[in-house]
Amino acid sequence: MAEQDKVSVERDLRLDLFRGVGLWMIFLDHIPHDVVSWLTLRNYGFSDAAEFFVFISGYLAGFIYGPIIKTGHFLAALKRLWKRAIEMYIAHIMLFLIFTAQIARTVRKFDNPLYADEFNVHNFLLHPDVLIGQALTLRYKPVNLDVLPLFIVLIATAPFMLWAMVRRPNLTLLGSIVLYVVARKFDLNLASYPPGATWYFNPFAWQLMFVFAAWCGTGGVNRIWPIIQSRLALAVASLWLLFSFLIVMTWHHATLGTWIPAWLGKIIYPIDKTNLDMLRFTHFLAIALIVSRYVPHGWAVLNQRWLRPVILCGQHSLPIFCFGVFLSFAAHWILMQYTRGVWEQLAVSAGGILVMIGIAWVLDRTDRVPDLFVDAAEIRSDKVGLEPGKA
Repeated sequence: MAEQDKVSVERDLRLDLFRGVGLWMIFLDHIPHDVVSWLTLRNYGFSDAAEFFVFISGYLAGFIYGPIIKTGHFLAALKRLWKRAIEMYIAHIMLFLIFTAQIARTVRKFDNPLYADEFNVHNFLLHPDVLIGQALTLRYKPVNLDVLPLFIVLIATAPFMLWAMVRRPNLTLLGSIVLYVVARKFDLNLASYPPGATWYFNPFAWQLMFVFAAWCGTGGVNRIWPIIQSRLALAVASLWLLFSFLIVMTWHHATLGTWIPAWLGKIIYPIDKTNLDMLRFTHFLAIALIVSRYVPHGWAVLNQRWLRPVILCGQHSLPIFCFGVFLSFAAHWILMQYTRGVWEQLAVSAGGILVMIGIAWVLDRTDRVPDLFVDAAEIRSDKVGLEPGKA
């Protein structure tokens, strides 16, 4: 890319902050029956950390690579995004192998088949030759390893979506909406393993969140900014968050469920995560609207030292997510194998987050180490052959 065609992008610490918060929430949510998981979003509304990550990834794809593609460097964006998708694929396969090995060792050492059944690796232990092939094609995924395949598909197809987005943004968003409707109406999804199963995160449905975020990242947010700043939009978003909170509270307290009319229950249930139910989508948009109003770009609080740990985790999201999967299983194993007291739950939760922060700090320090390299000058073979004493 020529010097005059380079595009400079300022890092938005808000995105790193929310990615870090999302990573902590995923870690806590993956520990069954953990009292600390009551701090996560899923206990107070329809959406959870999954919407955070998909939206942020789509926004960054549009914000960073949209201008690159617009200047005519489609292949450069394609190369970078596919390289990222390959990195995710390799991370997923390595995570799968180490994760299943970790569970298999635990099952044999403690003679407890519960772990194999709970994490959907029982079939793998019986038929590893078949399941490895299914894992390589992203068809077989143990519990807690469903989200990376979704990101692999979204990032791999992002260059073509962005190529259309920079030319016809509204039409591209409309096409995404149509695909979402078709996927939900005709149960369009990718096949999984065992036969008859499908992906937990349906990419034909979740692409709507990714594409909408890319639409915002390529300039769409500027077009709807007057709506975001309006009092009416703030009131609607606040009421929707309150309604979501009240509905979710009925899941935790059965007595509150009697207050929900039967006709309303028929309308809102089931709230499908696999196909990105509209209740989840609009709940996240309500959160995003309020956050965008009250957490501006360049917010001074983001530079405070007490927020640095969570921002560091967000800046190294892929490795921290992978380590978080291992840490959540380790925390679950400790609580299952020894004790499930409240203080023990607090200890393993805090310990896991501290380990994630430590890993993020090490990765950050590693990035600061300068790369030393030597340019190897090309030597033409004809010159080498003519010089005396050179073979």
